[in-house]
Amino acid sequence: MKKHILTTSALVLAMASAGAFAKVSSQDAEKLGKELTSMGAVAAGNKAGTIPAYTGGLKSDPSADAFTNSVAKKFAAETPLFTITAKNVNDYAANMSEGHVAMFKKYPDTYSMPVYKTQRTAAFPQSVYKKSKSNAVSTELVAGGNGLKNFDETMPFAIPQNGVEVIWNHITRYRGGSIERNGAQLNVQENGSYVPVKINALFTVPHYLKDGYDENKDANVLFYFMQQIKEPARLSGNVLLVHETIDQVKQPRLAWSYNAGQRRVRRAPQVAYDAPAQASGGLRTSDQIDMYNGAPDKYNWKLIGKKEVYIPYNSYKLSDTSVKYSDLIKAGHIDQSYTRYELHRVWQVEATLKDGERHVYGKRTFYIDEDSWQVALADQYDTRGALWRVAEGHPIQFINANTPWYGALFSYDLQSGRYVAEVNNEEENSFLFNKKVKHKDFTASALRRSGIK
Repeated sequence: MKKHILTTSALVLAMASAGAFAKVSSQDAEKLGKELTSMGAVAAGNKAGTIPAYTGGLKSDPSADAFTNSVAKKFAAETPLFTITAKNVNDYAANMSEGHVAMFKKYPDTYSMPVYKTQRTAAFPQSVYKKSKSNAVSTELVAGGNGLKNFDETMPFAIPQNGVEVIWNHITRYRGGSIERNGAQLNVQENGSYVPVKINALFTVPHYLKDGYDENKDANVLFYFMQQIKEPARLSGNVLLVHETIDQVKQPRLAWSYNAGQRRVRRAPQVAYDAPAQASGGLRTSDQIDMYNGAPDKYNWKLIGKKEVYIPYNSYKLSDTSVKYSDLIKAGHIDQSYTRYELHRVWQVEATLKDGERHVYGKRTFYIDEDSWQVALADQYDTRGALWRVAEGHPIQFINANTPWYGALFSYDLQSGRYVAEVNNEEENSFLFNKKVKHKDFTASALRRSGIK
């Protein structure tokens, strides 16, 4: 297959040079749902025919199980168009991230990327499309890009004008409203050994709380999040609570932790930026959760433009509930035969640490899928400029919730040979959408109650 790359268009260049806090005009917003999809992606396919036109994504089915429905079986049964290996990686490198190329250099004998036919499956509820168009002409960045104003729930910048607007689209993207997740975090050692850390998490946008949106409490809240460790015994009962804010200039993220051994709730302002993520063994930072999260104020965000890149997509085989962790987890990296990569258009954004700021990552490059606004790939560089960690978000379309989200995530440390895997194959009730929760479920008192159950 020939190499295909979409260079930055004059339109993207014009947007990148536009005023940092500009809204788009009503005339530009009318492109949404026409030459642009309702979420702002290019509706047409590419000239080579390797990326198809967008036709609406997968149809929702509220009664379908996310992992065992006919769609999942169809994708799992497909065979690759070709497989990238260390022997032919140079033929495809123009459409790959630097991190992926580095993985082939690090593991030339075992690493591979099976590439499948591209299918644009992302879809959302009509209410999200409506808010996408409304926000496009009303939402603005607050000073420094560290928050939003005139924003309604999700998708602020369907037609982004700069890099920080693209990253805000990822941070605020729709993920089903209210959900309970049960998964496992595996901190994999260089020899492939690991101890599963079993985690239960609640994620809720205020608009979906059972007791309703409260203007006094929720006006500056993007989402509520609570995470409790179930296993192993030495960590069991430790809980983290986060109130993520919209305008982080007005009010930074609020976080609390409950330590089961001490039986104490404490404020946790350190749960941000490059503080080690909970139970990660120091293998990733707090702002690497969900590929990227939190305030963007430590970096200058440069919009490189659009590219065609091989990214994880429609990863149903990787999310197969019949797959055991021992089948998937190997030394150095997972068994790549379970992965699926497709050629998609992505927004490439480069984050460079600001003068005077401190973070373990001096530079980060993000590749954000144009249809879902999810970060698909993230390359993390140390302060010397060396590529350090390579992260992948493997999504599926949850047709039962009408939303794309990650089925699995991986972060590979090129320097140590270790990695973190977020998986759920062996967990029961791994994704429970439409979770009924109230404001009181995200309080310090609830944090303490969760930890002593």
